Amino acid sequence: MAKILVIDDEKSIRNTMKDILEYEKNEVDSAEDGMTGLEKLKEKTYDLIFSDIKMPQMDGIEVLEKIREQNDEVPVVMISGHGNIETAVECIKKGAFDFIEKPIDLNRLLVTMRNALDKTSLVTQTKVLKKKIDKKYEMIGKSAALEKVRDLIEKVAPTEARVLITGPNGTGKEVVARQIYQLSRRQSAPFVEVNCAAIPSELIESELFGHEKGAFTSAIKQRSGKFEQANGGTIFLDEIGDMSLSAQAKVLRCLQENVISPVGSDKDIKIDVRVIAATNKNLREEIEKGNFREDLYHRLSVIIIDVPSLDERKEDIPLLIHHFASQICEEQGVALRKFDEKAIQKLQGRTWSGNIRELRNVVERLIILGGSVITEEDVKNFVI
Repeated sequence: MAKILVIDDEKSIRNTMKDILEYEKNEVDSAEDGMTGLEKLKEKTYDLIFSDIKMPQMDGIEVLEKIREQNDEVPVVMISGHGNIETAVECIKKGAFDFIEKPIDLNRLLVTMRNALDKTSLVTQTKVLKKKIDKKYEMIGKSAALEKVRDLIEKVAPTEARVLITGPNGTGKEVVARQIYQLSRRQSAPFVEVNCAAIPSELIESELFGHEKGAFTSAIKQRSGKFEQANGGTIFLDEIGDMSLSAQAKVLRCLQENVISPVGSDKDIKIDVRVIAATNKNLREEIEKGNFREDLYHRLSVIIIDVPSLDERKEDIPLLIHHFASQICEEQGVALRKFDEKAIQKLQGRTWSGNIRELRNVVERLIILGGSVITEEDVKNFVI
């Protein structure tokens, strides 16, 4: 049942709209002027608001502006008996969802109502989905090593500084990158992830910078690259230590001049992208071997965040086990499995070469193969 507010100084209009909207199974409140409507909005959350334009004391345009100050998402439909194109355009510019004229056509009212409520529903679903996405990239733990990482993230995220995230495989470098992005000023712009190790060296330049049609045998059409797709936002170059030297040279130019040049093109494209990179390699050793450019390393490593291995933060294991158990049981639609104290201690005592990724896999295995309470015996039987 949707909650709708009707603001109109004509009692007959308010009553008519209330009857029609309630007949459609909505909960409807009404207000005889803008001030009363705004007071109701402070007391209650609405899914849709209808507001007349011509009203005493405060006209509908002002009411719309005040509503937008209080709530930027609720759809507001403006109503007027003196409708014209200029008024309609002004309403839409100020954030109105739609504009309908008096006398109100029943079908027009119902179609507008349904469209507006569909938008409200979509916004709500998007928020829920975003929360689920955000939850996927939570940093679980209270260890001193993890708090140090959190502190660095909070300091660097609001800046435009480039960040190099280091650490062994499975430690959660992508989670750190996502946290930086979500706390940055670019969080509403694109986040584009590139796994440099997963792309063949001969295709990495095309993947990053795009290509023109006919630039190489399989280039049957023009294609934009990851840097162009991330324009205005953030690009995450994962496993950058595996990038070819020729691609490194192009990335260096991109960072120096804020331009890219697609493969097969002699034109430059101006871009504005924040770069976050990650690697499980020691890049200083790679520089010594001639596998990585020192000048690129210095461009990327304005801030270095070293993500600790799981063996360096074993006090976080009980929290991680509980988090993964909740997550996995929800995904699989089964009752929450508990881990007894001895099972947790056994898991804390082993070495985690695969880090957090390995721990999650082990928790999933134990949930599938163990009993309703995971015991030390289950750990002995099923964890190699």
